[in-house]
Amino acid sequence: MKEFLNTVILDNPVRDYLMLIGVLLFVSFIKRYISKGFAAILFRLVKHWSPNLDEKDFVSLLLRPLEYFFLLVTFMVTIDKFTFPTALNVHIYNKIRLQDATDTILSLALSMSVIWIMLRLIDFVALVLKHKASLTADKTDDQFVIFFRDFFKAIVFILGAIAFIKILFGTGLVEKIVAGLGIGAAALALAAKESIENLIGSFIIFSDKPFRVGDTVKVDSFQGSVEKIGLRSTRIRTLEKTFVTVPNKKMVDSVLDNLSQRTQQRVALKVELGSDIPSATIYAFLQEVRSLLKNNHNILDNYVVNLNDFTKDTYVIQVVFNTYIIDGSQYAALRESVNLSIIQLLESKGIRLPSTSTNITINNKE
Repeated sequence: MKEFLNTVILDNPVRDYLMLIGVLLFVSFIKRYISKGFAAILFRLVKHWSPNLDEKDFVSLLLRPLEYFFLLVTFMVTIDKFTFPTALNVHIYNKIRLQDATDTILSLALSMSVIWIMLRLIDFVALVLKHKASLTADKTDDQFVIFFRDFFKAIVFILGAIAFIKILFGTGLVEKIVAGLGIGAAALALAAKESIENLIGSFIIFSDKPFRVGDTVKVDSFQGSVEKIGLRSTRIRTLEKTFVTVPNKKMVDSVLDNLSQRTQQRVALKVELGSDIPSATIYAFLQEVRSLLKNNHNILDNYVVNLNDFTKDTYVIQVVFNTYIIDGSQYAALRESVNLSIIQLLESKGIRLPSTSTNITINNKE
């Protein structure tokens, strides 16, 4: 048995191969328990951030990447004691040997596992912040969490790309890239001008808060509800239920009307009466319209009812009032109620509208 264990196959004794297989099998069986234990320890360290967060959520995020990480590290530590077989160390491309290629693949795999863990940690932090944001009524907090989750993930991907370049091509290329960035920074900034401006616009939106997720806004010819504020653009669901993507730079630079922030709505109504109606009847009509608005608890006191203008054919009555009602359906119901009441007043006094002119013209200014 001892002689068999000492038998050399591909420059390594059988004992080492058996040890490698045994260690990998052992770690494969216990990697889940090790990963759960390690994740549980990490959770206890960060539990004070969000006491109400379930440990299972944290463990489920880190379990898979930790399993692969521990298995890969175990394999690399064990295989490091092996002598790479000379017979297999052939040239596979130019001066690159098989040993160099396998070392590079292992380094890339280890880097990917580390990046995977970092991405899952970012997801966990986002989960904690999202849980806290859900306790507030402001939906911007939820969108803010998504924004910075994507932002930090982008940074991790950039760092991962640099690590891959270093592994594949060496530190020399990384240094040249960094040095080249100094020379080509102006050209790069010019090429990515729009993207950079949109990114800066997103930071301005989150800091200045001209609008929030869920607000109804009007920008240029678009009007709708804000559904998402991203790194580059803002997504708006229009009144026609289409999905419009507006660059954040445009959202910041354009004149934006946040309809959700209005405190009142204004109604301007014009009623044209025939020129044959006596002045006493017009005066009585004005008084009754004022009484009508005064008795309506949804209409504010600063209303205006007056004889605004007249022509050779018509008298123009102006009715202007404000209301605290913002909801669209309730606002439409109030307008309908006022319009019907005015029509009833016209009928009760026998006032007919001119047949050659527009009966009632309503111009709403919000």
